[in-house]
Amino acid sequence: MAQNRAGLISELKTIVGQRHVLSDPVDLSVYECDAETFDVAIPDLVVLPGSSQEVAAVVKLANRHQIPFTPRGAGTGLSGGATTVRGGISLVLSRMTKILSVDADEQTAVVEVGVTNAAVSQAAAKFGLHYAPDPSSQAASTIGGNIAENAGGPHTLKYGLTIDHVLGVRVVLANGETTTFGGNTTATTGIDWLGLFVGSEGTLGFATEATLRLTMAPPAVKTMIAYFDTVEAGGEAVSKVVAAGVVPAAMEMIDRLTLNAVEDAVHLGLNREAGALLIIELDGSEISISFEKDVVERIISDGGATAIRWAKDAEERAKIWKARKASFGSLGRIAPHGYVLDGVIPRSRLAQAIRQIGDIGKQYGVQIANVYHAGDGNLHPCLLYHQDNLEEVKRVMEAGRKILDLCVQLGGTLSGEHGIGIEKLEAMSQVFTEEELAAMAMVKSTFDPEYRCNPGKLLPMPKSCGESGLRPLLRYTLSGSGGC
Repeated sequence: MAQNRAGLISELKTIVGQRHVLSDPVDLSVYECDAETFDVAIPDLVVLPGSSQEVAAVVKLANRHQIPFTPRGAGTGLSGGATTVRGGISLVLSRMTKILSVDADEQTAVVEVGVTNAAVSQAAAKFGLHYAPDPSSQAASTIGGNIAENAGGPHTLKYGLTIDHVLGVRVVLANGETTTFGGNTTATTGIDWLGLFVGSEGTLGFATEATLRLTMAPPAVKTMIAYFDTVEAGGEAVSKVVAAGVVPAAMEMIDRLTLNAVEDAVHLGLNREAGALLIIELDGSEISISFEKDVVERIISDGGATAIRWAKDAEERAKIWKARKASFGSLGRIAPHGYVLDGVIPRSRLAQAIRQIGDIGKQYGVQIANVYHAGDGNLHPCLLYHQDNLEEVKRVMEAGRKILDLCVQLGGTLSGEHGIGIEKLEAMSQVFTEEELAAMAMVKSTFDPEYRCNPGKLLPMPKSCGESGLRPLLRYTLSGSGGC
């Protein structure tokens, strides 16, 4: 690329404007990784297009110069999906922030993919609507990233993942051509291209606009906070709530280590002696909530809760949710770096998983803070470490692999919402057979025969392993593997 660099930069500036092509090493370093900081790879160039047409033109130009391109939104992803592991262009879509329309009658919104998750709900609120997916990073994370990773959040338990709330997308394919998957309704005819695309992590093409399904704001909401002596007891209670036929809007749990970090950071008056804090939220009609509230309170009390409190108003609800939303940020008070996993296990195995994750932490001498989307079995153990201590980093990586192994052994899978990215490439063969991986590779090669569209992500692709441009990644250096 060095040979054609000046000419390429000039052509890119013609497409997106002088200010929106970054080539200075200091500027490029800002884009060396996403929120998964093990894997650092500085792009050759950063380009910030302002429209679908500009995205398409940049992709066509990159193809002419035979260089890879990797999409990026706000960089809040946790699996390295936005990291340019094979160099080339970091194609940053964060300038594309228009909310093009909100249709209250059809309960839809059409947005550019640089719009934040929370901004969609803010625009819809005046119509009594909201956008249901609510990842913890929703104030910063963008719709494009949500689509790429099929993001979820605490309310996934009742409302589902991103795929359940996207009706259609405008897509720039790997060759720079533009097409549309899906439409304005949930009805589909023929091959479900939208279902294939959502969660493909930018490996098949880039969404530039999306038609989103909005949800009516519930008429009533009740939020409970409960404390337990142990996370295992809290996990058992969660399983029993679901077994009773109650489907809360959310069930979230944090352990004592996380609870105390949150209390140190934001001073909510939490019980520091508790082994676990459980949040349960119910929404719907007043009648249904009244019934579910009695059932939940009985099960939680019988399950050994040491204290139960229901929020009296919206202000108290916000404080309860702050205990969960501030969790990962607060852990920076304990260690400067955290490796957040998102394995999934059957809800009935939650207590067992909690115990065994604790054992793994002890085995590797790693401090683990636990945050759970407890209601749907999506675990977020955060392995705390210091990145300048390579011996500690190696133990963290090994412990992380063991935790993912455990999730698979318990009947679960590798990811609930963060995606595979770079992080879990080597673990894909634990979940899928060679034939299944080969079938996925055929889909990838059909959409992207030159392997330039977010290469090195999601699928262990033999063809790409020997390609020039692969950056040396810390995880592969420490593990001694080739990364493929």
